[in-house]
Amino acid sequence: MSNILYIIPARGGSKGIPGKNIKLLAGRPLIAYSIDVARQVACNPSDICISTDAPEIASVAKAEGIDVPFLRPAELATDTCGTYEVLLHALDFYKTNGKAYDTIVLLQPTSPLRTADDVRGAMELYAPDIDMVVSVKEAATNPYYNAYEVDDNGFLHISKGDGHYTRRQDAPPVWEYNGAIYVINVASLRRQRLSEFSRRRCYVMDRARSIDLDTPLDWLIAETLIKKQNEKESCGIVI
Repeated sequence: MSNILYIIPARGGSKGIPGKNIKLLAGRPLIAYSIDVARQVACNPSDICISTDAPEIASVAKAEGIDVPFLRPAELATDTCGTYEVLLHALDFYKTNGKAYDTIVLLQPTSPLRTADDVRGAMELYAPDIDMVVSVKEAATNPYYNAYEVDDNGFLHISKGDGHYTRRQDAPPVWEYNGAIYVINVASLRRQRLSEFSRRRCYVMDRARSIDLDTPLDWLIAETLIKKQNEKESCGIVI
């Protein structure tokens, strides 16, 4: 892979956890965890893009050693603005300034337990003839086993299959995006939105590393796990 842009999107506004992108998690700004991972996998720090509308987030990123050459315009900082527009804006900024990329690695700050090895593993699955590699975790509910729909008569029925699976481990595996890693083909992105991609491969992560910070409870769980990990590392225990 060549010409890779690592994008960390960090909007200033957040309703679930106010100011979460720079809120201290186990003593460090949340965005610092994603910057650490990006720095470990990027060949050049100049290929790491912090896309933010907030000067205070840009200041934290700069304190972490990453330059922020632009601030996202206001129209790309609303609750209704999607990731698609943010990615294209970043690509166009760099293209205008003489640098074109053919691959994006999208690292959302809300996945602080994702590791550099996870990113490398996802990148190894990528090829130019697919649209995207996306990180996943095993779905909490399985439509063949414990996910139900209501029929026209108001009765519950299994979402998929004949409902004869009596053990979860016998049902076909089902995955859900965990939001941690997206390795995206830029040519595909310029043709269609991420939701329209048909050539997607998955990189599987466990539940702990898949934690996505959306609520105060998510934050508490992540902070507990990080503190325990730090304690083990300080004692010389490798996990």
